[in-house]
Amino acid sequence: MPSRGTFDGRRLGTVGPVRVGVLASGSGTILEAILAAGVAVDVVVVDRPCRALEIAGARGVLLERTDFTKGFDRDGYTDGLVDLLHQHGVELVVSAGFGTVVPKAATAFPDRMLNTHPSLLPAFKGWHPVRDALAYGVKVTGTTVHIVTEEVDAGPILAQEAVPVLPGDTEEALHERIKQVERRLYPATIEKVIAGELP
Repeated sequence: MPSRGTFDGRRLGTVGPVRVGVLASGSGTILEAILAAGVAVDVVVVDRPCRALEIAGARGVLLERTDFTKGFDRDGYTDGLVDLLHQHGVELVVSAGFGTVVPKAATAFPDRMLNTHPSLLPAFKGWHPVRDALAYGVKVTGTTVHIVTEEVDAGPILAQEAVPVLPGDTEEALHERIKQVERRLYPATIEKVIAGELP
C-alpha cells in the first residue's frame, strides 16, 4: 500500500493522510505515472469514457460531459465536479490531462489544485503550447507544474524542467519528450506538496 504524506497543518489546517483526487481524460498516462510513483489516490474523476477510467479501476468515477457546444454549462458542470470531490473528502486536486477546463474549481480548492502544462510558463499558455513553441522557433521548451487559478495557466509555478527542441522536431516527437519529463516531474512535485515542502 502506498504511503501517504501529511499536509503542513499551519498551511492547510489538515493533519493526517491527505485525500487526493485526480482529474483525468484520454489515455491516462499521467495518471499511470502518478500511481506508479506511489501517490495514494482516493478518487479519479473522468469527463468521458476513456482508458484513464480503466486505469483508475475501483477509484474511477465518470462525471460525463455530454455537451461540447458553445452553450456548454461550464459552471454547472464545475459545481457538480466540486460536489463530487467534496463527497470523497478530497483535499488536494491533481489535474492529469483533464479534457474540460474548470477554472472555477480553483476557488473551491484554493492553493490545493495542481496542473501540469507542456511549456515553460508563462510562455505558450493555452491548448497548443507545443505547436506554438515550434511555430515561434524556440530552441528550448519544457514542462511546468503550477497551482490552478481561475486564470488559465497563470497560477504560481511549483516546478519546471527544460526540454530542448531538436532540429526537424515534429509536434508529436517534441510533445512525447516533454511527456517523458512530465511523468517524472509531476509525481515528484505532488509528493512534495503532500509532504508540506511546497509551495
